[in-house]
Amino acid sequence: MKKESDFLVIGTGLAGLSFALKAADHGKVCVLTKTNIEETNTQYAQGGIAAVTYEPDTYEKHIKDTLVAGDGMCDEEVVRQVVNDAPAQIEELIRWGASFDRKSSGEFDLAREGGHSENRILHHKDNTGAEIQNKLSEQVRNNRNIELLEDYFAVDLITQHHLGQLVRRYNDRIRCFGAYVMDLKTDRVVTLLAKTTMIATGGVGNLYHTTTNPAIATGDGIAMVYRAKGIIENMEFVQFHPTSLYNPGERPSFLISEALRGFGAILKTRDRQEFMEKYDKRGSLAPRDIVARAIDNEMKVRGDDYVYLDATHLDEDNLKSHFPNIFEKCLSIGIDISRDPIPVVPAAHYMCGGIKVDTRGRTWINHLYAAGETSCTGLHGANRLASNSLLEAIVYADRAANSAIEESKTVRIQENIPDWNYEGTTHPEEMILITQDFKEMQQIMSNYVGIVRSDLRLNRALNRLEIIYRETEELYKKSTLSKSLCELRNLINAGYLIIKMAQDRKESRGLHYNTDYPHKANLNILS
Repeated sequence: MKKESDFLVIGTGLAGLSFALKAADHGKVCVLTKTNIEETNTQYAQGGIAAVTYEPDTYEKHIKDTLVAGDGMCDEEVVRQVVNDAPAQIEELIRWGASFDRKSSGEFDLAREGGHSENRILHHKDNTGAEIQNKLSEQVRNNRNIELLEDYFAVDLITQHHLGQLVRRYNDRIRCFGAYVMDLKTDRVVTLLAKTTMIATGGVGNLYHTTTNPAIATGDGIAMVYRAKGIIENMEFVQFHPTSLYNPGERPSFLISEALRGFGAILKTRDRQEFMEKYDKRGSLAPRDIVARAIDNEMKVRGDDYVYLDATHLDEDNLKSHFPNIFEKCLSIGIDISRDPIPVVPAAHYMCGGIKVDTRGRTWINHLYAAGETSCTGLHGANRLASNSLLEAIVYADRAANSAIEESKTVRIQENIPDWNYEGTTHPEEMILITQDFKEMQQIMSNYVGIVRSDLRLNRALNRLEIIYRETEELYKKSTLSKSLCELRNLINAGYLIIKMAQDRKESRGLHYNTDYPHKANLNILS
């Protein structure tokens, strides 16, 4: 079965939906998600969205904070563009119905997070992502020009490879014609053809045992683009959020927003001693890479399973009004954050690398765009500044939409694309083969490719992951498609890229720390 549209969007977070809404004014849009429209990384974003709105804040301060956090790896031109585009995109969100907390004066009630020199985080209580997601989802569902396909899994991008032509990496003539997607209700593969395609599939958090990401974050877009011979970069920079709730057995890990530290909460050891001043003069509000490594070190030195985030000295009513979800979640497991410190541990949270795009959101592959966490724009560098992710998603979705709209005027739907080839496949093997490899993959990445790495750990990770890769590819070739098998395959691809790029970086910078190369190299990079 074939479907055609002007614009194909894979993923329904902020990047995907905002792109779809803008493209829908200029043609037919098909949006697909492997669960329901609301189940995205955006939905789980607590903290907020960074933007300069009032004095004494300035664009230059936001730019400087971003560059400092990125540890010399940011593209300054990109940083300036995103920071300057922020206010207009905030207004767009408000027009779509999103609301942000305001003071009685009508001004935004701005929060502050680690690495920020000013209060500049717009938020909706402590569930900003859910507020944005719900309002955009409603807009998409009510748009007549948008066809929404829920419970559809993108398997592979369609390029000249599927027309029998040889496709090589770094060939600037590769073209994307759409994607093969699996209808999860019937397990049949549909051929979705489009003039342009947007990848907005989120991150790779489920490579690790402990992650704040929902189960859908399995690196699908990154893996698809890599297999299609697109360019992927900076995958070694995996951001671990310093403070997820320590609650063994819960998945995903519940995020304790950085905004709580911005509000005045203090990190302490289990014997109630402050420790962050030993690592950085900014204390508990240092950038995430520094805080995560500090917590990791304190846990290892002391043999503890967690540290504390202490908010007991803060006003109880203000805590409840600003952080109602965190308050209720902690209370549900017996922790009253106004009286009890919160046990926290770092958790895999955000991918700073991904699909390489230019300033218009275009990938190396023609007619293919990417935005959001799955992309690598140059904004984050080696470490993402808190609350810059939602900002990047909507700014680059806007830039990509403008480019794709123009492009669609001269591009035609590709004809003669073959249907999915089921030849030689049988029913899936026992699920235990997939689930066991999934667990082993997470053990490998968590133990060897986490917050602190070494050459020995990375070599062991690569050797062990290659075994699982071979097993999975053999299973994939002979089995009918299943969502779990495809997700495992995608995560292995992403894990391989993280390991190889970590091995290639002979220094420690930002989120990548290698004990064999503890210092920064002198690199000729934009900063």
